Amino acid sequence: MSRSDAELAAHLAEQAGRILLQVRASGMFGGKSLGKAGDQTANQFLCHALREQRPEDGLLSEEEKDSAERLEKSRVWIIDPVDGTREYGEERTDWAVHVALAVDGAPVIGAVALPGMDLVLRTDEPAPVPPAPDTLRMVVSRTRPAAEAVRVAEQIGAELVGMGSAGAKAMAIIRGEVDIYLHTGGQYEWDSCAPAAVALAHGLHVSRIDGSPMIYNQKDVYMPDLLICRKEHAELVLNAL
Repeated sequence: MSRSDAELAAHLAEQAGRILLQVRASGMFGGKSLGKAGDQTANQFLCHALREQRPEDGLLSEEEKDSAERLEKSRVWIIDPVDGTREYGEERTDWAVHVALAVDGAPVIGAVALPGMDLVLRTDEPAPVPPAPDTLRMVVSRTRPAAEAVRVAEQIGAELVGMGSAGAKAMAIIRGEVDIYLHTGGQYEWDSCAPAAVALAHGLHVSRIDGSPMIYNQKDVYMPDLLICRKEHAELVLNAL
């Protein structure tokens, strides 16, 4: 059975999540070694499957040696086998698997699996985003919240909510747990491509912190900043920045 790109992304993210749960349940690894084993196992599965299913497309993975070949491709899969390795190793639920397809640099198709919650959020099955409460909630890193995010939260009167992986943070907006995800201070294309694709499909605002669009499959994959929120809050946050 041939799957659409969106179906393939969701299927692979879900299957990789199951593999990661099995690796963790095996009891053979702990702490950092668990994170490393999970990363390697999930990456091997995802890369092999994508090369088998979409041999003509480019591929960029956090856990794979990069190749300039992808820069010549219009379609490039961008994956993060375990987003939130620390949370995965600590047996928390706020970690994710990212599988995305960028077309001509745009994050058009993707899936974010949250295996610890038995959820996959995807671009081809958007759901209504719950309304925001009176006091907005801004999600930040649970271990190192960015100074800009803390300052903006104070300025707009938002509560801070600490959480693990970038995928878990972005999906928390779609799930109605938080309202704004503002990140500064260092990420790479694989950290945000799938969350950006899924957020856009759900009608959210997605941009760099200067308001410009997220453009993927660049030679330099460093992408240090990100804003995901409901469209009605974008101007408020961008002005505060």
